[in-house]
Amino acid sequence: MRMLHTMLRVGNLQESLKFYCDVLGMKLLRQKDYPDGKFTLAFVGYGDESDHTVIELTYNWGVERYDLGNAYGHIALGVDDIYTTCEEIKARGGKVVREPGPMKHGSTVIAFVEDPNGYKVELIQLGTQGSAPTSSESQPETVASK
Repeated sequence: MRMLHTMLRVGNLQESLKFYCDVLGMKLLRQKDYPDGKFTLAFVGYGDESDHTVIELTYNWGVERYDLGNAYGHIALGVDDIYTTCEEIKARGGKVVREPGPMKHGSTVIAFVEDPNGYKVELIQLGTQGSAPTSSESQPETVASK
């Protein structure tokens, strides 16, 4: 078994495609309208679905907004240079909602950006994740503590 995709419901497909493709650098892999069901599916990612996990953006025609709830956390992307990546995201009109730096209670370097629907995307500096905490950082890592 392997992960295939994560589905996000979006209120404006074109805004979401612009964010994931133009701001985060993903490619639109496929898109299809389903007129009988009144929805459109668009799949985006960094590589072909045959060997990469991708994101499915689901647009239900006429639905412009969703309540995100408090159970959903975020999507995570590994990056080589988090500081440059955040500057590039801002230059392309993206919204950085947590500037790069070490996570609370740990040494993994992270940042957060937000898509047009309010979904969070965590950026993780590759090579820093899973670093052993010091004795003063012995709290277990949770989404709420990041």
